[in-house]
Amino acid sequence: MTAGGTGVARVRCDQLAPVLGDLEGNGRSVLAAVERAVEDRVDVLVLPELATTGYVFRDADEAAALAVTADDPLFARVAGALTGTDNVVVVGFCERDGRVLRNSVAVVDRTGVRTVYRKTHLWDRETLVFTPGDAAPPVVDTAHGRIGVLVCYDMEFPEMPRMLALAGADLIAVPTNWPVGDHPERDRVAEVIAAQAAARTNGVFIACCDRAGTERGQDWNEASVIVDQFGWVAAETDPGAGATAITVDVFPALARDKSTSPHNDWIGDRRPELYDRKVPTA
Repeated sequence: MTAGGTGVARVRCDQLAPVLGDLEGNGRSVLAAVERAVEDRVDVLVLPELATTGYVFRDADEAAALAVTADDPLFARVAGALTGTDNVVVVGFCERDGRVLRNSVAVVDRTGVRTVYRKTHLWDRETLVFTPGDAAPPVVDTAHGRIGVLVCYDMEFPEMPRMLALAGADLIAVPTNWPVGDHPERDRVAEVIAAQAAARTNGVFIACCDRAGTERGQDWNEASVIVDQFGWVAAETDPGAGATAITVDVFPALARDKSTSPHNDWIGDRRPELYDRKVPTA
């Protein structure tokens, strides 16, 4: 891989099955996934949302008992497992941020935690547990391209991937916990379709890592997906596959070319001076 992310990057989504409340066991699962990725020469590893704790908390008190900070030893162990590499790990965790709880993601390399992103848009009962983040999602410059970060429901808001594309992201990493919902059998789940649309309209690669397992009766789509910069699925898990991983080689720097024809460009063709105007009604 050449400096600045201009070469090939091997991207993996490892669809783990966190066990609710088992910090120690989930930590071992995270480290095992990192070690597998290093062995398989994976450059960018994306793990699920709240991979360290599980998701279906009864209340904020239960989550608080499992919350950690970015100084938690687990992240130091992840960094240690990356020694001698320029690999990047994107992993969801329950964060204690002063007096509040956050649904957060850490971006880790061999030097430690590069940044923490706090989920901006909370889904359903998350609003009873977490405080939403109030900072823009980050873009981290790595040896494997410029990596932006979102979490799950953030992807349902087109402004979020657009912000990251405008900030120069080549790849958007999205830890997720997508609950099972009804959808036509002929189609992929709606969340994957949303990821495809976001990738296409922004000319970026997107890697969404879902989770497996059942928590308090809740099942998950188990629909991890890696989408190329044209919106096509490059790799995806099989429905019902459980804990598994998908891996694909991409060229992140291709996302820096936003041209869609000899005369068009996804970013250059925007008309932002019009977008905030009031729409006239007839």
